[in-house]
Amino acid sequence: MTAPIVTRFAPSPTGFLHIGGARTALFNWLYARGRGGKMLLRIEDTDRERSTEPAIGAILDGLKWLGIEWDGETVYQFARAPRHREVAEQLLAAGKAYRCYATAEELTQMREQARAEGRAKLYDGRWRDRDPSEAPASMKPTIRLKAPLTGETVIEDQVQGRVVWQNENLDDLVLLRSDGNPTYMLAVVVDDHDMGVTHVIRGDDHLINAARQKQIYDALGWDTPSMSHIPLIHGPDGSKLSKRHGALGVDAYRARGYLPAAVRNYLVRLGWSHGDQEIFSTQEMIELFDLPAIGRSAARFDFAKLENLNGHYIRSSDDETLAAAFEDVLDYSPAGDAIKAKLTPTTRAQLLLAMPGLKERAKTLLELVDSAGYLFADRPLALEPKAAAILTPETRQLLGRLKEALAAVEPWTAEATEAAVRTFAEQRELKLGAIAQPLRVALTGRTTSPGIFDVLAVIGRSECLERLADQAQLKV
Repeated sequence: MTAPIVTRFAPSPTGFLHIGGARTALFNWLYARGRGGKMLLRIEDTDRERSTEPAIGAILDGLKWLGIEWDGETVYQFARAPRHREVAEQLLAAGKAYRCYATAEELTQMREQARAEGRAKLYDGRWRDRDPSEAPASMKPTIRLKAPLTGETVIEDQVQGRVVWQNENLDDLVLLRSDGNPTYMLAVVVDDHDMGVTHVIRGDDHLINAARQKQIYDALGWDTPSMSHIPLIHGPDGSKLSKRHGALGVDAYRARGYLPAAVRNYLVRLGWSHGDQEIFSTQEMIELFDLPAIGRSAARFDFAKLENLNGHYIRSSDDETLAAAFEDVLDYSPAGDAIKAKLTPTTRAQLLLAMPGLKERAKTLLELVDSAGYLFADRPLALEPKAAAILTPETRQLLGRLKEALAAVEPWTAEATEAAVRTFAEQRELKLGAIAQPLRVALTGRTTSPGIFDVLAVIGRSECLERLADQAQLKV
């Protein structure tokens, strides 16, 4: 019987959960879920100066918002330092590690000499077989791995294929610093082993770490997990992803009005594909995702593609779900506070009624909030400059007469108001647009809106007639 699949997401809490980290978490989650396994979460907080509680909170919140659920309790790496030290001492006792008393000056000199000679190996192993009695009495040593000097270290990577390093080019890496703190390399190996991790899925910037960690696994006689190193995400121009490209925290995507389902769908397609399929339900992702299908070249981030995908998810969402998402994003909208102050059972019902028209043109929730502004606007409406130009003295006079015609409409529905407006235009031998556009401006303050007859129906008779009166010149 094969062991259950166990993956892990192991971010460092030195900042927000960035988009590359979110994709790594998603890939780990999908791989585990698709095979009945578990995904564990480990916070690698050993950098005490840069690890912060707000960053930890941002990572946990970001994962929850994306709908990525981890199994079991969150593991905090720093709390496991005694266990890491125990393993380092175990390697020391087995002759697989040694105490190194090289000074900072000696290490600098070694690095400079190695670089001058074009050697990848920076540490010369001078304390590898030296008698510790020769060490300065007051100096605290580091503990280094006694790495193999010849042969190869090999990783059979599920994404990168077979990756080989010549051992003669690899240093005896430090396991414990002179202050007794474990290094990242040691901590990761011990934690992955103790947590039962079977598959390590991470960015390919960790590929060189895989060689170092494989040597630690071998020295301890532990099985090395399956490795998969995913290419990083680049900007549209092929350069390293920057903030202008989209290297933002997951919280920024939430604040910009993206739906978590759309972000998940976009991320899964960054480097992975299944034929030409672009839209995936979460269940489809779980069933179809596999590591060998990940490409080896860097994925390119494209905001326009994300926006279009988000627009698809907005249009596909049911109105009640979208109304709830609308309220969730108000904290991030310039108009959010004003709208929140006007949320009542009546305006919520109007929002729900307006949603089919609103969601047709919105690509983000912020655009949805903006286009719904007419529902919550104060009278008299503030007109956009372009819209104000449409309300000439002639069109204002026309609106006054239209108000009188609409006052007689019964019942007040989109169909009935449309019939009344069409009749009004025909009687005056005007095109419908000559009436509809001033009407739109009077009711919304803008030149664009959902269908004008839907707007009439949503706002209601009383409010519509009052808005028309505000803008009309009733005297002929």
